[in-house]
Amino acid sequence: SAIVAALVALSIIALVLSLVRVEDVTLPPLVKYGMVFDAGSSHTSLFVYEWDSDKENDTGVVSQTLSCDVQGQGISSYANNPPEAGNSLRECLDKALQVVPAEKQRDTPAYLGATAGMRLLREQNSSAAEQVLAEVAKTMQEYPVAFKGARILTGEEEGAYGWITINYLLDSFTKYSPRAHAWLRPEAANIFGALDLGGASTQITFMPEGSALSRNEASEFTLYGYSYNIYTHSYLCYGQNEMLKRLAKELIVESSPSTRVHHPCYPKGYNETVSLSSFRASPCTDGSDPRLPPGDSSVTLEGRGNASACLAALRKLFNFSACGQSQDCTFDGVYQPPLRGQFIAFSAFYYNFKFLNLTEGQPLAVVREAIEGFCARSWEDLSSSYPKENPKRLPKYCANANYILTLLLDAYKFNETSWNNIFFQMKAGSADVGWTLGYMLNLTNMVPAEAPARVKGHRPSLWAAAITFIILTLVLGLAALLL
Repeated sequence: SAIVAALVALSIIALVLSLVRVEDVTLPPLVKYGMVFDAGSSHTSLFVYEWDSDKENDTGVVSQTLSCDVQGQGISSYANNPPEAGNSLRECLDKALQVVPAEKQRDTPAYLGATAGMRLLREQNSSAAEQVLAEVAKTMQEYPVAFKGARILTGEEEGAYGWITINYLLDSFTKYSPRAHAWLRPEAANIFGALDLGGASTQITFMPEGSALSRNEASEFTLYGYSYNIYTHSYLCYGQNEMLKRLAKELIVESSPSTRVHHPCYPKGYNETVSLSSFRASPCTDGSDPRLPPGDSSVTLEGRGNASACLAALRKLFNFSACGQSQDCTFDGVYQPPLRGQFIAFSAFYYNFKFLNLTEGQPLAVVREAIEGFCARSWEDLSSSYPKENPKRLPKYCANANYILTLLLDAYKFNETSWNNIFFQMKAGSADVGWTLGYMLNLTNMVPAEAPARVKGHRPSLWAAAITFIILTLVLGLAALLL
């Protein structure tokens, strides 16, 4: 009877185990991290991004985890002291390692992209540019991250990646559908154009009609399973800082040999002394220009606060005659297809208009009137009204705002109607608008998606029931043996 009881118990155990269904259990996707330094002409910023390894149609769904502004000026300013360019990055690198888990750090790709400031330095002194990049790379290689290189982006790359960032953040490429529990492409995707204004260059990028696709300015991207052909062009020396230098130089040349020069864009009562040698330091101001007075003397720029004269002086910085009668041309003979769609204007476009309290939706006439009113204010009035504003930046807003009008209306060919298609903003959601996120998104196409890890397991409820039943059976079997 004991043998029979034991056999019955074993049979029952085998039966219960056969009823416990084995099923696949999918583990959550692994989280990946990446970091990108934006080394601009006037400052450097670090952005840390993260995304799940199970990507959507080969493109990672990326979010911003950290942004950190590097202290000091852009890395191009360290041409005479390259090691300091690398040292300037350390504080932000330390902060990045605080948000990236220790076990993920060595697999975290880290990039540095330098833009127009370094493009200018390379034109002026290529060996100095190489030394700066070498020191930056040396510093980044000291940290426990997967350093992937420090390089100078082309203007077209900068424009294209900014365009990707904007359309990603505004859900133009893909949008999460709670009903489908999936990322889907919007049925009527609204693709935005991008307008970027930096210190040394400006970029315009948008999706034109098919006529522009065979041109050199066209770039092609595949994101979330769809291909996009875009027009992008970058204008070196047309960033706001270089524009101010070029404007000052032209005003001095026109007034030569006077050492006191009227500046229509600076406020009345404001004076600024500049050295002629400063114009010889940048390729944008063409130090070899024979019209520039010889020597290293100084010239004082005296503000006049005249908006109309300011606009007239700024227009002279553009060669509009090079386009002839062509409608598909901006200035300097550069081809541009007809504008299409809505545009996001960021970087200096946004910061200048935000300071002047100008927002999208305001009629162009209202914008012009506000800028003219600001330009007419004296330096005494401005400095007392904006005590917290940087005193080096405050006198430049009149020039910057009028330059933006000239660039958008006369150069890029926006008009009274299409002006309403421009939206000035610097953030979308919790992420910054700029080229770095687009750069990271594009790079995730090159990172193979990992298949979700699968393990064999049992449904917990059935497993618990089986264990309980087995224990009870063994207890009963032992009791039978004892009896």
